[in-house]
Amino acid sequence: MRQLLLLALVGLGAQLVDGSLGMAYGVTSTTLLLAIGTNPAAASATVHLSEIGTTLASGLAHWKFGNVDWKVVRRIALPGALGAFAGAGFLSWLSTEVAEPLMSGILLALGVYVLVRFTLKGLDRRNLGKPLRRRFLAPLGVVAGFMDATGGGGWGPVGTPTLLASGRIEPRKVVGSIDTSEFVVSLAASLGFLVGLGTAGIELTWVLALLAGGLIAAPIAAWLVRLVPPRVLGSLVGGVIVLTNTRTILGSDAIAAPGDLRLLVLLMIAALWAAAVVHSVRSHRRERAAELPVDGAPEADEDQQKALASEG
Repeated sequence: MRQLLLLALVGLGAQLVDGSLGMAYGVTSTTLLLAIGTNPAAASATVHLSEIGTTLASGLAHWKFGNVDWKVVRRIALPGALGAFAGAGFLSWLSTEVAEPLMSGILLALGVYVLVRFTLKGLDRRNLGKPLRRRFLAPLGVVAGFMDATGGGGWGPVGTPTLLASGRIEPRKVVGSIDTSEFVVSLAASLGFLVGLGTAGIELTWVLALLAGGLIAAPIAAWLVRLVPPRVLGSLVGGVIVLTNTRTILGSDAIAAPGDLRLLVLLMIAALWAAAVVHSVRSHRRERAAELPVDGAPEADEDQQKALASEG
């Protein structure tokens, strides 16, 4: 019972982060399952089965709060599903030991770019509204879906920073569109695992526990992401990407950094991330304060006109 309660709490926390930042449900949940001895394929299958319910609830909540760009969802979901089905089918014999640090390096570079861009410049609205083409979204969906199935989580970490880096869609709609399209990806991955593994190693009670926590958190996260300013949200997402992938690279077989060194590096990154978020918050407040006189000017002119009319 204690284990199921822990899984439910992990599902709640993971979905709260995933629904707010567009990533981390699969990574967080899969890490816990691996830590308690589940084999990688069964762990990924368990998480994806629970994600069918959590992503559906999250997508509906994001749609309700206006966080979804349906053109992006239509163009990325099906390629993502194909990639996820292929990744699930090959996970039993495919080794990701070499691919994981390489992909983490690419994601780390994207994360640094997103963090620096949104911290120092904020959202460049000149590119907002420009269409994201199918020839860009389709390959992104295939790669993200494949990584999601083989790594137990990757749809958000690959898709979210790439769409953010494009600068063509505001952060809350990036998060909402990625979360909504993930329903199709999770469904395809789950089918792939069921075809390849059957139900071997999959604990239905674990699936239900993760699902229960995720269903509670989904609407809360969709509401929160609508309130967070784009500049601040971009800094938050960028920091998560940098921190997560730095940890993966330092712990890979190619580097195998000592535990103390890893901890020191991660603490330094966390401190820089916190400073970046504080800077983004302060910059956002200054921008809002600078906009207030402009917004209030017409009201002041109208008041002056009324005063002059009364004098006349």
